[in-house]
Amino acid sequence: MSDSVAYDVSEGVATITLNRPEAMNALDTPTKVLLRDTVLAAAEDEAVRCVVLTGTGRAFCVGQDLKEHIGLLEANDMDALWNTVPVHFAPIALALAEMPKPVIASLNGVAAGAGASIAFACDFRVVADTAGFNLAFTGIALSCDTGISWTLPRLVGHARATELLYFGRTIPAAEALTLGLATSVVPADELAAATAELAGRLANGPTVAYGSVRQSLGYSASHTLAEALEFEAGKMRLTGDTEDHRNAVASFVAKQKPTFHGK
Repeated sequence: MSDSVAYDVSEGVATITLNRPEAMNALDTPTKVLLRDTVLAAAEDEAVRCVVLTGTGRAFCVGQDLKEHIGLLEANDMDALWNTVPVHFAPIALALAEMPKPVIASLNGVAAGAGASIAFACDFRVVADTAGFNLAFTGIALSCDTGISWTLPRLVGHARATELLYFGRTIPAAEALTLGLATSVVPADELAAATAELAGRLANGPTVAYGSVRQSLGYSASHTLAEALEFEAGKMRLTGDTEDHRNAVASFVAKQKPTFHGK
């Protein structure tokens, strides 16, 4: 793959690394295409039981590459300018939020604009104490994208989401933890270890059950109770047919700790 997106799989953990440190991991078109395709590949890879998304350098991701954006504006290329939302950003958000396995955002630095949206589409956000979030959309007179209108209210509530999106500012790690934007905050030099510990725990867990839980939560957010109950029933049948479930029940009866194989 291009150097702008690195992909590595080890012991069931896929690590996707944004690698444009000179641009604070801003998303130009080649990087968006690679990120989208890499996330989709990780979602389909049966060897992957947990996905970690992180960045290199000072930033996690500052969102859309504004240099590219300005160039398209000046060229009056409206198709290329706005097609990127449904063609790139939306599929990235959907793949992160809906894949049948856990996803961790490991924030080495600031997550701004679509970079924050991408982090919010993940299950967990492990945040370095030097990092933060900036919901920068209205600062450049744009609406929000990459699913943040769906994810952010579910993290902090509608009223606080409105405030944060209206009045874009950098939210430091400690405040992000208080607000519920961060799952945990760790010293910057401990970020890799803390992420690896969580990723290893998830990769060694009941992958089908984790995926079913996250998909049930997503489904219930926009459906009635009756529909959610029906969806849950289907997921119970799915997970009940797994080897992990049978082995876990047998281990429980034998008073042993279960070993999960993700199938």
